[in-house]
Amino acid sequence: MSASIYILNGPNLNLLGTREPDEYGSLTLSGIEMMCREVGEDLDLDIEFRQTNVEGILVDWIQEAGDLAQGLVINPAAYTHTSIAIHDAIRAADIPTVEVHLSNVFAREAFRHHSYVSPVARGVICGFGATGYRLALEAISTVIRP
Repeated sequence: MSASIYILNGPNLNLLGTREPDEYGSLTLSGIEMMCREVGEDLDLDIEFRQTNVEGILVDWIQEAGDLAQGLVINPAAYTHTSIAIHDAIRAADIPTVEVHLSNVFAREAFRHHSYVSPVARGVICGFGATGYRLALEAISTVIRP
């Protein structure tokens, strides 16, 4: 039986492929979704993949994941550094969560070095581009199926 994994993406990730390709790569979010679905199939994971620019919608989806999924992979994007609401939603969802970032946030501006998500995530993967999503799915798979 497949485990359900939500992959949630925050603001501006819909612009991948055109927004700062030197920083984020040339792969679009649709390309990342296709890769995640392929990896999910290999790992027997049912993938629910979403993106929004709206913080409240992201909170709603995290709560939904808490009710329906066995795990959460999240790239909160800029909300990483600002959203206590997302922190609280992940804590309340009480499912294994992996935080993903395409870039190495610690090699960037100082304000990106703090995450409100990291304290409530099982782990953090950053700096490996789209490969980080594959690594996150492999990690979450091992957590939910020890």
